[in-house]
Amino acid sequence: MNDQLSEKIQESRRGFSKSQRAIARYLQDHPEEVAFMTASRLGATVGVSESTVVRFATEIGYSGYPAMQQAVQEMIRNKMTSFQRLEMTSRNIPQEKLLDAVLGQDIDILRRTREGMNSEEFYRAVEHLVEAKRVFVLGAGSSLALATFLAHYMQLVFDNVQLVEATSEAQILQQMVHVNSEDAIIAISFPRYSKKAARALQYASSQGMTAIAITDSMASPLAQSASHVLLARSDMVSFVDSLVGPLSVINALIVTTAIRKKAQVTRVLERIERIWDEYGVYEKVEERNS
Repeated sequence: MNDQLSEKIQESRRGFSKSQRAIARYLQDHPEEVAFMTASRLGATVGVSESTVVRFATEIGYSGYPAMQQAVQEMIRNKMTSFQRLEMTSRNIPQEKLLDAVLGQDIDILRRTREGMNSEEFYRAVEHLVEAKRVFVLGAGSSLALATFLAHYMQLVFDNVQLVEATSEAQILQQMVHVNSEDAIIAISFPRYSKKAARALQYASSQGMTAIAITDSMASPLAQSASHVLLARSDMVSFVDSLVGPLSVINALIVTTAIRKKAQVTRVLERIERIWDEYGVYEKVEERNS
């Protein structure tokens, strides 16, 4: 069991009621199931009320059941296969509740991302980023989608942006062979952490680059080599890793750097709009009179 979670239970165990001891025992014996259970489902399984489950979470030091469940998810995240995650979700959440469960979890992820963000660190990262001569963006696995999105918009802000192809370490290093202290890299990775992203950031740091990590924890291997660490929550939604937290941080990074380079970005956007109009890139939708 997660050391911190286990310590919280041990510290509070003497004051547990019979019902709370039953919850603690089930949590310790079946963490992979609790990770996907609602408070009411856990209560029904153990034979206690939903309110007892919620009180148990606060009794051991969490703000509520979602915070305790998130600690359980972090504990098992690197241990469960995608198939096991899907099976647990299917077993513990009724199909008619899946929409509410997923949307509710994403809302909670955004809230905790905002609460955990160090705004001073964010703006320091922006200041170093806007001074960079070149910007490299790297993401592997599911984080590749985030990296592609970030690189697409950063190309409107900076003259020289490169999305690093992360098919192999050799290819990554080859694309970064000419980097120097005037350059910056933004690397994105969440559990299960990409070894390639961690090593690329380590190399970037050794070359004096501004190394910005977007990840979920200071214990992340990316954080060890980063000049700036932007933390975002990324929890499990069945076999899918929710990326709404890091995507929101990326949106904030794009907007803030664009405002810092407003004059340049305005010229680029005006030119692009003229090109789009000239070549009819987008369909024009005319408003209909009601």
